[in-house]
Amino acid sequence: MPKFVIERNIKGVGQMSPEEMRGAAQKSCSVLQKLGPQVQWQQTFVTRDKLYCVYLAPDEALIRLHAEQSGFPADRISQVAAVLDPASAD
Repeated sequence: MPKFVIERNIKGVGQMSPEEMRGAAQKSCSVLQKLGPQVQWQQTFVTRDKLYCVYLAPDEALIRLHAEQSGFPADRISQVAAVLDPASAD
């Protein structure tokens, strides 16, 4: 299944409390359950004013639907072409 990175601009997101982050994750998961197993959230990197989320989905349209239903912005969606890590150098 294709992998996507979603950039979400949310001012001050890195200052959210653990309870607020848990609530956001719960909201995302509840929408994912409704959409079914075709879209999967793998992880999110939180920075000062942005989230970088990694999802598996058959296409960008399903990711946009998740964003609309969950209320989280999807400012940029990029399909991953390849993954590099230290083992790639061997």
